[in-house]
Amino acid sequence: MRCIENSDTACRKPDVNTFNHIPVMLEEVMTALRPSEGGRYADGTVGGGGHAVVLLERSGGTGWVTGFDRDGEAIEAAAAALGRFEGRFELRRCNFSEMGEWIESGSLDGVLLDLGVSSPQFDRPSRGFSVNKLGPLDMRQDNRQTLTAADVVSMWEESELARVFWEYGGESQSRRYARAIVERRGALRTTLDLAELIERVTPGGGHGPIHPATRVFQALRMVVNDEMGSLERGLEAAWGCLKVGGRLVVITFHSGEDRLVKQFGRRLERDYELPEGMTVDVPELRRPKRPELRWTPRKSVQPSREETRRNPRSRSAQLRVMEKL
Repeated sequence: MRCIENSDTACRKPDVNTFNHIPVMLEEVMTALRPSEGGRYADGTVGGGGHAVVLLERSGGTGWVTGFDRDGEAIEAAAAALGRFEGRFELRRCNFSEMGEWIESGSLDGVLLDLGVSSPQFDRPSRGFSVNKLGPLDMRQDNRQTLTAADVVSMWEESELARVFWEYGGESQSRRYARAIVERRGALRTTLDLAELIERVTPGGGHGPIHPATRVFQALRMVVNDEMGSLERGLEAAWGCLKVGGRLVVITFHSGEDRLVKQFGRRLERDYELPEGMTVDVPELRRPKRPELRWTPRKSVQPSREETRRNPRSRSAQLRVMEKL
């Protein structure tokens, strides 16, 4: 085992109780990845190691997993969870979009990308992800980066805030909330400051099944961590690391993420390509090519009722499987 953070440094012994993460759609992921003796896999968002542990259990005594995560606490927890598989895994603290820098092209049997924020990140007030817990306006998955949610709230133009609330949160009150934030910037120091402001300016107080600031928090988190950019780059990197017959499994929790995954897959499954630089599909200008991808299955897979009962945070998950031809 190696645990790497910019260099070959050993992991600190973690308090594993601080990162107890339930792996989403575990059996569906295993069915898609088909772990086998000697298989080589990458878990692009290793978290507490839940999926990676089962991958190693089911790939005989010679399977190998490389795990990536931006969160140092996740890497520490994964190192503890995977400790009994000494010599069969490697952990790297970096963005999964960088996996092509560490993994040989065409060498993997499967890649898993379980997107979004893990439960431990949500549940730790000091991380600043939760709309219901007092903490700093942080929201960084990697605390080595400088940009925080506080920076976005305090410095971005009203028009830009409105755009990201709508684009990443689907928030119909995006302009109202952006204007309120700009007017109250000096008073927004904590997660509850922001959540309470959104609640106050929401028509009717925003009473409903979810807090009215939920979509704003989601949008801020996605911006701070460049989640869409990471996914776009990560899909390309993962695809390059797969061997023919290998599978890319992606679990999304946001419609924008799922749309990006579908667009990526549809481009590769086509039996034609357009001239370089052309964005409009003109059938007469299509160039034949061999399809590079097959969906298995064609449509997304959702969690079972039993899983959403046990783990309500899985309810918005969608799993898509792409096989390299």
